[in-house]
Amino acid sequence: MATRPSWQGYLRLSLVSCPVALYTATSRSGEVHFNMLHKDTMNRIKMIPTDPETGPVDRSDIVKGYEIEKGRYVVVTSEEIQNVRLETTRTLDIERFVGEDEIDRLYWNDPYFLVPDGDMAVEAFTVIRQAMESSGKVALGRLVMHQRERLMALEPRDKGILAYTLRTNREVKDAAEVFDRIPEVKVDKQMVDIAARIIEQQEGPFDPSQFNDRYEDALRALIKEKEKGHTVKAPDQPKEAEVIDLMEALKRSLGQGGERRKAPPRAAAATKKSSGKTAGSAKKPAAKKAPAKKRA
Repeated sequence: MATRPSWQGYLRLSLVSCPVALYTATSRSGEVHFNMLHKDTMNRIKMIPTDPETGPVDRSDIVKGYEIEKGRYVVVTSEEIQNVRLETTRTLDIERFVGEDEIDRLYWNDPYFLVPDGDMAVEAFTVIRQAMESSGKVALGRLVMHQRERLMALEPRDKGILAYTLRTNREVKDAAEVFDRIPEVKVDKQMVDIAARIIEQQEGPFDPSQFNDRYEDALRALIKEKEKGHTVKAPDQPKEAEVIDLMEALKRSLGQGGERRKAPPRAAAATKKSSGKTAGSAKKPAAKKAPAKKRA
């Protein structure tokens, strides 16, 4: 595997262990990134650490501090941080097995690929993976990565193991804090039935190849036009939604759903001003697997 592992250590199930490596399962390399430049010289801007009282600071004079109260810090050295070692720093110890639907979707976070680290580890790794597969359960364990202990959910995937970091209870907010603000309302059952039929018309398989980041596509098209020296015309602003009768809108939506909707074509980003074409863009979040029902 060409990429560097995010973590290397040992996977342990009771007294059975083997060296493993953890690799990120997603990539952000395709995203459009911009650099900050001086508008006249076109030189890249450097961010210089600055003390608000004394001015620029040499990096060797910078220390890490934790604010315990306003303006009061506890300074901690890099060596002291390195000395805070847990057993999970080098070991992913499987602690328990749970049903996949027992983990609330709110807790699922970033996906990783877990693989044996070296030929000598393959046999033990395969034994653990196949045992997990036969159990039909998700394994829970902990490891220390990027100076944080993280709870991991492991499940067999092909010849390897798919590992998700799970958010801690402190990180997950109580949904009731937001959802309880929604007022109770009694709606017309006929409208709910029509909406359900609209949903049925739009059912289909999940095809991730159809879900591109159209905003990224639009930015790349914009950059190409600018590289050619073309003037870019702003797209027309969308009209504000009209206030219409909800029942009428549902019926019209149902009538337009005779054919299953297809994924919209990629939006063109920007075009030559002379062509008169415009480009729309809309960003949608990428779909990600996150199974569950109730909070663990």
